[in-house]
Amino acid sequence: MELRHLRYFTALAECLNFTRAAERVHVTQSTLSHQIRQLEDELGHELFDRVGRRVLLTEAGETFLGYASKALREVDQGLGELKRSAGALSGEVRIGATHTFNLGFVPECLAAFMARHPTVKISVDELAADAIAQRLLDGALDVGIAYQPSEPGLLWFEPLYHEEMVLVVGAAHALAGRRRVRMVELHKQPLVMLPRVFTTRVMLDACLASCGAEPLVAAEMNTIAPMIDLVARTGLAAIVSRQAVPARADIRTVPLESPTPMRTPGLLWKREARQSAAVKSFAREIRKAALGRSLQPSTP
Repeated sequence: MELRHLRYFTALAECLNFTRAAERVHVTQSTLSHQIRQLEDELGHELFDRVGRRVLLTEAGETFLGYASKALREVDQGLGELKRSAGALSGEVRIGATHTFNLGFVPECLAAFMARHPTVKISVDELAADAIAQRLLDGALDVGIAYQPSEPGLLWFEPLYHEEMVLVVGAAHALAGRRRVRMVELHKQPLVMLPRVFTTRVMLDACLASCGAEPLVAAEMNTIAPMIDLVARTGLAAIVSRQAVPARADIRTVPLESPTPMRTPGLLWKREARQSAAVKSFAREIRKAALGRSLQPSTP
């Protein structure tokens, strides 16, 4: 059964005349008659009683008409939506992102999105996860890009991929040449870490505690770039997202194991919030970029 069969059937059911129905669907009368017969053969039911030049719906035809009409309405609505979405998007997309994602991920997605939708206004605020959550609840942001909150509450979290965290040390650090480091080896190791107000710090504390490691937190900093600069200049180490580590000669990254700390980035929405076509389109761009990251092999 094809879509045209349903269109021919509903046209004939409305006109109850082969000549007028054929004109409505722009085919010859013989073609219409042949297509209707094909549909009846496939369904195994006579849909019309043909009495001379008169055409009447059978009981099976009456039953099938409601479903065929509903299916065609759904298809036509879908086609209309596709045509509308293919047009130029307008409006504004208000994004809140944590620092890690603003380093490269968000600009990558924005560049692709803006190339296709140059008429959409974009605003990006770099915020802590708690601030993103609050602004989403207040209606000041449309979408957040952050890590999974410990208590989503009125927010809905859509995970995008899993992200490995690594140890970052200076080039002359004692662990710089290691292929892997077990978390327990960080016991009494001087570290620079995020403050405890960050969910990432809470997660790392739990990872370290699970293997009995108690590092020496020599410094706390609330952004990644200064942490890495400090690591490069001192004997401190840091644990950060692999994607947040820049390519530079004065630092080394070392994978962690037993356990390997992982974070789950994702999209944050306010539950039940109505999303514009522009916001939905940007979210699709985020998902596509995230899929590319999730398919990248990990660096040993």
